Amino acid sequence: MAMPDSEPLWVDDAAGPVVRPYAMTRGRAAAQNRFNVISQVVAAQPAPALEVGIGPEHIAIVNLCQRPLALAEVAAHLGLPLGTIRVLLDDLLARRLVKVIEPKPHTTLPDDSVFEALINGIRAL
Repeated sequence: MAMPDSEPLWVDDAAGPVVRPYAMTRGRAAAQNRFNVISQVVAAQPAPALEVGIGPEHIAIVNLCQRPLALAEVAAHLGLPLGTIRVLLDDLLARRLVKVIEPKPHTTLPDDSVFEALINGIRAL
């Protein structure tokens, strides 16, 4: 029986990430802050060097967010779940490396009587 020239790869593109999300977040499953998927994330300063508490994923987020990106876009670019990105953003906010700009709440619409008066005024013309 002939031996192959090289060892078979135990990880390939279909296997997914080698480091699981819970390892990136040091076991934390929930973020302290509740970020909306359309919240804008922007770097507050250049990415730091690797240090205790800052992993390569943190640095990737800071580098990616040199211009504002929605939280969902950050997750998509890095190929990580939204929950993982939210936990990593908590770390970055604590170190003041990013800013998160929440979407403005919807303004309340005027009462229906305003629209009825507008329609009646247009009809009268």
